[in-house]
Amino acid sequence: MLVRAGSREKLSEQIARRTAATTAAGGGDPAGARIVPVVGDLSELMLGVSEEDRERLRGEIDHFFHLAAIYDMTADPERNEKLNVGGTLRAVGLANDLRARTFHHVSSIAAAGQFKGLFREDMFDEGQKLPHPYHRTKFGSEKIARTQTAGAWRVYRPAIVVGHSQTGEMDKVDGPYYFFKAIQKLRHLFPEWFPLVGPEMGYTNIVPVDYVAAALDHIAHQPDLDGQAFHLCSPKSQRSGEVLNTTRAPPTPPSRSCASTSGCSTCCPRACSRWPWGSPH
Repeated sequence: MLVRAGSREKLSEQIARRTAATTAAGGGDPAGARIVPVVGDLSELMLGVSEEDRERLRGEIDHFFHLAAIYDMTADPERNEKLNVGGTLRAVGLANDLRARTFHHVSSIAAAGQFKGLFREDMFDEGQKLPHPYHRTKFGSEKIARTQTAGAWRVYRPAIVVGHSQTGEMDKVDGPYYFFKAIQKLRHLFPEWFPLVGPEMGYTNIVPVDYVAAALDHIAHQPDLDGQAFHLCSPKSQRSGEVLNTTRAPPTPPSRSCASTSGCSTCCPRACSRWPWGSPH
């Protein structure tokens, strides 16, 4: 696992915590036995991995997973380009240098941009509009993985990723989580039975992080799937209003009972290819 020099202690703490939880639950093969930290950095050539480590790993890597990226929708175009596109270019360069057998690139449904209609897994460059720097860098990153990987490759396009389906645990706050503070304030201002009017923002697609991880792990180890992309999305899109109401937890804030279908709904998606909130993963 690639880790920045300044984050090794944090990784060690996470490994210790999860290993303890696995042991307490009576499970075997704890994470600490399988995770080997490799010091590097997404912004550096060859991801900053030393020649000594590259020599040791060369020819020994069956699966190279590239998940690192910036997911901040407010980031400027230069930062998006440097970390998303440049980071993927450097990751592919390292995978090629290590002679990794399969490069697994975690892209995003954002690569579909503002494509109208159904965006299938076998589609990529369809002339779709890419209005936001995040759209453009996710598209550009996936293109690099497809065209510059020396070995086999597979692409994964998650929808909007939220916390664990069983525990709710999440290690970052973005996308739909930005609404939580507003919901919390409404909880204190109005009684539960008080109906609110809000805009119907169309459809979105949200998936829990454990679903994405399990699906990626399963697909990555299936034979004869190289050179393909996979949408890690919910089979059924959710209305944004339903999602807001679902996030209520006791004591519950007022639900958004009445929808307003104003012109704002025209900019929102009806399928997995577009999304109304924040970054898709």
